[in-house]
Amino acid sequence: MLTRNELKIKNEKFKIGFQIFHFAFLPFNFKFNLTMSKQNVLVVEDEELMRSILRQLLEDAGYEVFTASSAETALEIFPNNDISVTLTDIKMGGMDGLELLDRIKAIDEEAIVIVMTAYSSVDSAIAALRKGVYDYITKPFVNEDLLQTVKNALRTKELFRENRALRRELNQKYNFAEIIGNSERLQEIFRLVQKVADTNAGILIQGESGTGKELIARAIHFNSNRASKPFLAVNCGALPESLLESELFGHTKGSFTGATTDKKGLFRSAEGGTIFLDEIGEMPQPLQVKLLRALQEHEVTPLGSSVPVKFNARIIAATNKNLEAEVADGNFREDLFYRLNVIEISLPPLRERREDIPLLAKHFTAKSARNQNAPEKNVTKEAMSALLNYRWQGNVRELENAIERAFILSGDEIEVADLPPKIRSGADSYFEIRDPEGLRPTLEEMERRYILEIIKSVGDDKTEAANILGIDLSTLYRKLKRYE
Repeated sequence: MLTRNELKIKNEKFKIGFQIFHFAFLPFNFKFNLTMSKQNVLVVEDEELMRSILRQLLEDAGYEVFTASSAETALEIFPNNDISVTLTDIKMGGMDGLELLDRIKAIDEEAIVIVMTAYSSVDSAIAALRKGVYDYITKPFVNEDLLQTVKNALRTKELFRENRALRRELNQKYNFAEIIGNSERLQEIFRLVQKVADTNAGILIQGESGTGKELIARAIHFNSNRASKPFLAVNCGALPESLLESELFGHTKGSFTGATTDKKGLFRSAEGGTIFLDEIGEMPQPLQVKLLRALQEHEVTPLGSSVPVKFNARIIAATNKNLEAEVADGNFREDLFYRLNVIEISLPPLRERREDIPLLAKHFTAKSARNQNAPEKNVTKEAMSALLNYRWQGNVRELENAIERAFILSGDEIEVADLPPKIRSGADSYFEIRDPEGLRPTLEEMERRYILEIIKSVGDDKTEAANILGIDLSTLYRKLKRYE
């Protein structure tokens, strides 16, 4: 049988852990540099002898202890000393412990407060718990019980800190500035996303595999007023129809073989947050009908139940298919398409924004260096030319994989020989062989196009462009003058 304190910490760990769970399966490896913060305990007690006993007990247990003889003094100490746990008497002269709790919570809503009372009535305990106290201890107390309660409280505080660090990491990870690219196409998308992030409008993201559809969806969520709530993703093409329905809408115990417990489903688990329906074009038509009803009524009916349940979650869908063509072919419901496609975001393939390739290559090289705990490496101009010349059917994801492979295989620099064979071969030319009119361009025209594209790709930095081209700066300026 668990003690009351053990049940308390188990419940707190579950509540906070459940919030963290929603982020635990992101397709990224978050690395925290969390160092164990100093465990500072503030003791608020107006009886000098008891204050001294508590201080000695906690210091012997290894804690840094601050003491205050009144709530007023505690409020001077608390904001300036990174207090992990506050241990306060309820009955004190002047401001009592419950009022102190309110004042501390106003400073830090995640503050952990334990109250002590010689009045062990149920009423005083309930009043303290209702006000948000972590736990309470009755006097006289057993030393070991008090130390265990403080220890449990500190565990909860660390969970709060880790949760806060995770959210900060996520916000940085999915800030728009972290999506790499200076091309005009991408900048237009950024401007659109910033306009719609805080709305509840349905969003449909279209683009080839590897263009970053989920990255854009997460950026929308983590830059919206739903950022503190869950972001839950499901690939509609990865599960059979029956499992997908259960995953989305939930089920009741016994609704099908293997349903041994109730399941909430993503629509209810994402309450207040965002659901990302990836590869929506793969959703079976019977489920399309149920999804349409859910979006219209803002409610879902779990499998095995006849009782609809309301939900509050934003829907962002994505597909690598042309959904309008799928509608025309009868494979996707027209009414669902228009319900999802209030705001359409079309991501360009990498071959249509080649000017971003040098920036992306540098970004992925730095990322590989961090992952391998190795110094950063330069990409030689020959290797960069090969990257620019390749067609990138796999888009940004393929480029990242190519850079990671090259980083591992390379020496001090990433050279052409370190790239995958199909990129080295130059089988796909960067330039079209003919002009739109069908005429073959001259060698001088090909050179002009290439030089101007390189300059554009490095943000008009002529020095960097000259380095990539393998010519000196004066030669570059002479060529540009000739092109005028």
